[in-house]
Amino acid sequence: QVQLVESGGGLVQAGGSLRLSCTASGRTFSNYRMGWFRQAPGKEREFVAAISWSSGNTYYADSVKGRFTISRDNAKNTVYLQTNSLKPEDTAVYYCAAGFDPATIRSVYVYWGQGTQVTALS
Repeated sequence: QVQLVESGGGLVQAGGSLRLSCTASGRTFSNYRMGWFRQAPGKEREFVAAISWSSGNTYYADSVKGRFTISRDNAKNTVYLQTNSLKPEDTAVYYCAAGFDPATIRSVYVYWGQGTQVTALS
């Protein structure tokens, strides 16, 4: 059974940081892209960042470039999202997902985690 389990969300002041983790299990993900998406209340789920398990190539939404960093630890089957300089508009439920190309498109992701809440207070 495929599982993606997120952790690391929380409540921080604007300008603060959080490190989100996503641990994958249940199959081999070496040919997948691992992505982070987020969904704020009343808004569509949007792409945040993605990484290729095999090559390490990364992709970012313009809104988070320079503030967020995605990385992976192949030995631990874990993907991380380091979020720095958080803004109130970053407040959302953050979801980990596994899928294919193009990495920025939500519909190509086939496995999803349950989400973790990130709240940045103004």
